[in-house]
Amino acid sequence: MPLYIIERNFAEQLELDDHAVVSISKINGDVGVNWLFSFLSADKRKTYCLYEAKDPESIREAARRANVPADKIVEVSQAFGASMVALQAAGVAKVAA
Repeated sequence: MPLYIIERNFAEQLELDDHAVVSISKINGDVGVNWLFSFLSADKRKTYCLYEAKDPESIREAARRANVPADKIVEVSQAFGASMVALQAAGVAKVAA
């Protein structure tokens, strides 16, 4: 399944609790997208998230249902880095050698 990086911009600082993560994960599952992980900017107003999805429209639909932005969606072909080995072992991501 294709990988995408999603940039999200928030007007307020983002604070995600366990309940929010579970809720977002359920919505993603209902739409057929898989949230792999996210990075939060130092000011807590921007996230960069790695997702698996069949297409950008699925990501937009999940974002709409979760009431979160999906400002930029970029398809990526590979993920690099030692920490990506676990994702590759799980069959989730392609890792460049």
